[in-house]
Amino acid sequence: MNEDVFNASLRKFLKQVGVTSQREIEKAVRDAIDSGKLKGHEKLPAKMVLTVGGLTLSHEVNEEIELG
Repeated sequence: MNEDVFNASLRKFLKQVGVTSQREIEKAVRDAIDSGKLKGHEKLPAKMVLTVGGLTLSHEVNEEIELG
């Protein structure tokens, strides 16, 4: 295994996950506020599940997203 290639590829993947996930969450929250489903001061439970094909890896992150 080439550690440099692996590290660069992993970082690229994680950056993409972070950027796209933030964008999608922001859009969904704004839409929910605009439609009246949320008021804008809630705490929302969030869960991210990471799986990698070819591995027996399943990693779950649970956190709360605070709106205000």
